[in-house]
Amino acid sequence: MLPLRSIPGTLFRIRPSIHHFNRQTRLVSALAASPKSKTQVYTSNSRDPYVNLSIEHHLLQTTPSDSTVLFLYTNRPSIVIGRNQNPWLEVNLPLLKSLPSSDAIDLVRRRSGGGTVFHDEGNVNYSVICPPANFDRDTHAEMVVRALRSLGVEGAAVNCRHDIVMTLTPPPSSSGTSATAPAATDATTASAGASCSKPKVNAENTFKISGSAYKLTRLRSLHHGTCLLSSPNLPRIGSFLRSPAEPFIKARGVESVRSRIRNVGIADTSTFEDAVIGEFGKMYGDFTVRGELGERDALGEEKVKKGMRELQVSCDCLLFSFSVTAGSLKSASGSSESA
Repeated sequence: MLPLRSIPGTLFRIRPSIHHFNRQTRLVSALAASPKSKTQVYTSNSRDPYVNLSIEHHLLQTTPSDSTVLFLYTNRPSIVIGRNQNPWLEVNLPLLKSLPSSDAIDLVRRRSGGGTVFHDEGNVNYSVICPPANFDRDTHAEMVVRALRSLGVEGAAVNCRHDIVMTLTPPPSSSGTSATAPAATDATTASAGASCSKPKVNAENTFKISGSAYKLTRLRSLHHGTCLLSSPNLPRIGSFLRSPAEPFIKARGVESVRSRIRNVGIADTSTFEDAVIGEFGKMYGDFTVRGELGERDALGEEKVKKGMRELQVSCDCLLFSFSVTAGSLKSASGSSESA
């Protein structure tokens, strides 16, 4: 791994003070949008999913069309559903509602497609924004795999669904708790070819540790993904991502693909972030901008605040009309309404 301090380029760390954060936020926005800022790297000091997803969207919209951007962030416990997903099908909403306020979990709809994922402090999220001509579903997943291998995770690989998986060698003990990790939902909807020989996530001793989702525009492409490093919520992720209404509802939208999951076993998230930044530097060279962003930056940028407001009201879902037949529910879906 190339240590962060040895990466060539201009490091511009943003730590706004209480009295000057508006001015410095404008400086951040100007640097991000500058045609000279060809390679940009940002980390977030916020754990708010609304802040981080809105900063990510702002970078997608404002950075130069020929630039490449890396953004790394970690959220507090949150369930993040894909743009075209139905929360009634994907999430155990009664369980979420029953949690005390001290253990509340956010439910957020992101702007990209793909499936439902669980975020927490042991799960680092990475985003790469680049020109559409350079977009490939595996390129930056492979970058993360190289970072993991540099940290000793030799079994990491990209599978046919463009997820990152980890194959354990030798096989884990049957009594080990992590060997029977609960099922969660996949963050991609891509189908694997029948002839694909890459590791299969539900094969013996192979577990999913990272899923990806994508957003493509005319001028920009976004690939963002998760990486399960040391989630304390691993045993209960499956219970949150299994809806009790799923057997009774049929609706339009994208359904998640469930896979066996496991923590990588890296306790220090900053070590992983530095490894990913190092691999990004090897791929794209000198950094024009190296920034640390957070809530003050979000509150000082009107477009980011607007994005936060949109996310906080965006968990709409399909309208269901139900009928009861032989003890089961059937539904016809049509227009959308707010959940």
